[in-house]
Amino acid sequence: MSGEGTGTGTGSGRWLLRLVVSFAFAQGAVSMGRPAVSYHALELGADAGAVGVVTAAFALLPLAVAVPLGRRTDRARCGPLLPAGVALIAAGCALAGTAPSLPLLAAWSALLGLGHLVFVIGAQSLVARQSGPHEHDRNFSYFTIGGSMGQLVGPVLSGWLVGGAGSGWPSGQSSAVALFAAGATSVCAYAALWRIEDVRTAQGTRRTGRGDEAGADGADGAAATGSTVPVSRILRARGVPAGIFTSLAVLSTTDVLTAYLPVLGEERGIAPGMVGVLLSLRAAASVLSRVALPSMTAWLGRQMLLVVSCLTAGALCALLAVPMPVWTLALALVVLGFGLGVGQPLTMSTVVQAAPDRARSTALALRLTGNRLGQVGAPAGAGLLAGAAGAAAPFVLLGTLLLGAALTAGATRAPARTQPAPGTEGGSGSERTGAGAEARTG
Repeated sequence: MSGEGTGTGTGSGRWLLRLVVSFAFAQGAVSMGRPAVSYHALELGADAGAVGVVTAAFALLPLAVAVPLGRRTDRARCGPLLPAGVALIAAGCALAGTAPSLPLLAAWSALLGLGHLVFVIGAQSLVARQSGPHEHDRNFSYFTIGGSMGQLVGPVLSGWLVGGAGSGWPSGQSSAVALFAAGATSVCAYAALWRIEDVRTAQGTRRTGRGDEAGADGADGAAATGSTVPVSRILRARGVPAGIFTSLAVLSTTDVLTAYLPVLGEERGIAPGMVGVLLSLRAAASVLSRVALPSMTAWLGRQMLLVVSCLTAGALCALLAVPMPVWTLALALVVLGFGLGVGQPLTMSTVVQAAPDRARSTALALRLTGNRLGQVGAPAGAGLLAGAAGAAAPFVLLGTLLLGAALTAGATRAPARTQPAPGTEGGSGSERTGAGAEARTG
């Protein structure tokens, strides 16, 4: 993960490495908090359907604020979003740990989701802005390694606190302890965020927008300036809708898997600590797939890799509905995690490269909005299925969703992105600002 060849100079590997570390702590806190929220809901008397509602609340606030936040980030710095997101994550975890009722637990779960969204929009926009066009697949894959590392450690700690370590705590308190620990973990992300953004690059982006606006006129000028790009135009860009839907399917699968594997474990007599280990095995496989992603993309190409990974993951999700020994379940989750790990970084780079230059953060926000729609709809649908047909039924739904994502990815090819003109975001303007990036980003 060296800085060699990156769009902001030879020192840029430092900001990327620190972003990965910060994301690992933030995502680790969320990955600890979300299973703990499910267990806290069970402690409060929730059935499988109610767990689905509480899980879906995680995505409600992000649905309302994602696109406006992306608009703001296209026009301004993205660095300040990172500490703000960490603060909201910590508050959501701490408040969820004190929730005495399911409605309040759902509200604080929504606050946790808002914090995660704020952090992720800022972080993804930072990667898009400080990377050259040919570096997006690689840098987004490295960035998502941080998320996978958090998903690797978080569920294990959560399961250990709720199950093994929680045996000495009063009844109904173990999930609260796990949520407080998750909040404390998120605060550790602050250590890596100091001066992580290349401020001159952000200022240069804003100056470029104003200069273009002064020098252009008519319809062409509106398209070339920093003025707001309509959402309809972003969604019409070839490759954007497919990237959004594929991302929705992959993240919904990860989300429902995290929320419902504890429920499946309760139904099949699997201890919470073992459930945490199983979730972490899936996350570990995602880390491996993201490390290997540049090589796999060079071998198969982005589109074919998305199709193969979604087909494989879909088949394995459906297989989870069949009772099997724990060791077989662990093997299936490892292969499933390897397939799911490919989807997020590739859809990030797909959307960024297909979107208009001046609307990259908005396009990423639209992608995240699609993710949150999936996080609302998929758990709600999973809850209905689980209530009617048992905890294994949602995994059949996930397999069907991933099959649809594979077909969509196979039918739509994003256009090759040409090198941006000098002065545009991510092009030679970023490269010109790269000479002093190491000194500025510390």
